[in-house]
Amino acid sequence: MKLVILSKGPANYTTKRLKEEAQKRGHEVRVIDYAKCYLTIEKGNPVVYYKGEKVISVDAIIPRIGHRYTMYGSAVVRQFENQGVFTTANSIAIVRSRDKLRANQLLAKAGVGIPKTVFARETADFEEVVELAGGPPVVIKVARGTHGTGVVLAETRKAAKAVMQAFFAQNVNFFVQEFIEESAGTDIRALVVGGRVVASIKRQSLDEDFRSNTHQGGVGKTVKLTDEEKKTAVKAARAMGLPVCGVDMMRSDKGPVVLEVNSSASARTPELITGRNVVEKIIEYIEQNAKGRRRKDRVGA
Repeated sequence: MKLVILSKGPANYTTKRLKEEAQKRGHEVRVIDYAKCYLTIEKGNPVVYYKGEKVISVDAIIPRIGHRYTMYGSAVVRQFENQGVFTTANSIAIVRSRDKLRANQLLAKAGVGIPKTVFARETADFEEVVELAGGPPVVIKVARGTHGTGVVLAETRKAAKAVMQAFFAQNVNFFVQEFIEESAGTDIRALVVGGRVVASIKRQSLDEDFRSNTHQGGVGKTVKLTDEEKKTAVKAARAMGLPVCGVDMMRSDKGPVVLEVNSSASARTPELITGRNVVEKIIEYIEQNAKGRRRKDRVGA
């Protein structure tokens, strides 16, 4: 098959591993910087250009779209979709997963456990918002943050009010969530491929930060998931319409709660820590599905 990896970082671990594993299995692979693509949009003729040439005869794409480039990257993915090219992440699924509020609404609708969440604007009663989220401490998140940025732990009502007022003043969309105290500083990343968990790690902060994301200095180690946690990860992936993704969860007294579903999850830490060939599972998934009928997105939102 002819595969295209849409990535701005050809030297990125996951991108290199995807190319390496696909070539090992006999596929023709090309890494394309999607930010340098340009598109012609006309009736019945969706074309992608890269470095002055048409990108044609592609069997499947693997989008590795950076958060900053969500809008442009998803447009490139959509152009390939319009050509009938198979993708491991549909454009609409990428967009919905990047909008944290939208993602939480869809997860809740699907019956997936999430932290109690409150979304409001400047006319809201600040104290009531905090109480509806379970009372202090609360976590305040920017709706489109990434890698743990735009996330604030407000330990008192006064602190929560000050943070909300600051965000309102900057016209920043955010939401308030309950603080899962029993799991502070740790979370689980489960990699889902084709409806099953292929690897999982536990991430722990090193400096008493309540965020455990490895981009914020957290470290990972192997973890054995419970059956409920595996089912939750698969259910969350399905709710987002992402057959290949990373699902971030926390262990709470009420069971697993999902924090985020990542359409471009890194394979680096899961592979290095667990020793499992995660990327091979992604290529196998493409081999099994790319030649069949293109799946419709059934999430509906």
